[in-house]
Amino acid sequence: MTWFEEPAHTKTLAEEYDRLLDFGTDLVHPAGGAAWLDDHGRPDLDRGVLTWITCRMLHVHAIAALTGHAGSRELAQRLLDGLAGPLRDADHDGWFHRLDADGRPDRAAGKSCYDHAFVLLGTSSAAIAGLDGSDALLADAGDVFLQRFWDDSAGRCRDHFSADWSDLDPYRGLNAAMHAVEAMLAVADATDDDAWRQRAARIAGFVVDLAASYDGRLPEHFDSDWTPELDHNADQPADPFKPYGATVGHGLEWSRLLLTLDAALPDDRLLPTAELLFDRAVADGWEVDGAPGFVYTTDWSGRPVVPDRMHWVLAEALAAAAALHRRTGEEHYADRFAQWWQHAGDCFFDNTAGSWHHQLDRHNRPAAGVWPGKPDLYHAVQATLLPRLPLAPTITRAVADGALA
Repeated sequence: MTWFEEPAHTKTLAEEYDRLLDFGTDLVHPAGGAAWLDDHGRPDLDRGVLTWITCRMLHVHAIAALTGHAGSRELAQRLLDGLAGPLRDADHDGWFHRLDADGRPDRAAGKSCYDHAFVLLGTSSAAIAGLDGSDALLADAGDVFLQRFWDDSAGRCRDHFSADWSDLDPYRGLNAAMHAVEAMLAVADATDDDAWRQRAARIAGFVVDLAASYDGRLPEHFDSDWTPELDHNADQPADPFKPYGATVGHGLEWSRLLLTLDAALPDDRLLPTAELLFDRAVADGWEVDGAPGFVYTTDWSGRPVVPDRMHWVLAEALAAAAALHRRTGEEHYADRFAQWWQHAGDCFFDNTAGSWHHQLDRHNRPAAGVWPGKPDLYHAVQATLLPRLPLAPTITRAVADGALA
């Protein structure tokens, strides 16, 4: 019997899911949208409101509303209202990156594919959960994304515009593209529009080719022609969104997303690529400096660059191991999951203040150089849900369909 087949372990995942949802319930910023949460789940109002955090927490609480968690439907509705109101650009359309502490939009930050991918994810979950106004907002978000960020000729995403859409940055990024794939699959499940899956498949095809060309270490940064820029941010290796080198957690995240896509739209290239990405991330990232945990980034030969441990990397490792076990039935993936779940409990669970520590140093002590506080629950919550769900449909639709074990 594998880890996933034991009822006690399913119960453990469910209990951790509930524990996470009880963290930071005072999360709505007075300006609208979600506040950044500190280590104890208190809103750090001085940080203002970020669109991507609002959308992640909308996604989490829309799912929680479907599982019957007390208070989550009201929270999700308030976050959706913030997304429909102050975070939305009424003059130029689309969504601001952030509001300051007084609720003023940060126009200098422009408009990003990363933010708008999460708008798609959050509104698709809201629509499946039946929140007021969610269908119209999802439709608008889809229109903006297709008009501005989707490059149909390339089958990939543009990354960043000025606030009034007049200036397109030449940078292209795989991080935003990854979250676009996640969002596109979610929108397809919310709207029954298969064109979104086809778009996701085109991005995935590019990733399949990249993985083969770079031995499973995915380049993250590109110029406007999608030529890799392998030295990008070499002087800022710990950047939270655009770090130098190969990002171990993204290899794991792509691994499980390719399996979700394969379950919805089969392609015989996706499983081998998912296995390659997983194996490379584990070989390069897990315990490579003598201590338990995944390093954050490596160089192009696989040597660690930033050795700190991020909670989201471990969460994606858990999700990828569960997905590969479900897809292949191979026991070693379940063994990895069990090992990493134990590590999560030993080092990342904060059983005093709640949630998971978002960052640990190389000795697995809490740190805050990249991620101060505990701003959202997205990765950790999904790590408790994905092992209990089929590979397709995507999370919120599967929960709504009663598929949660």
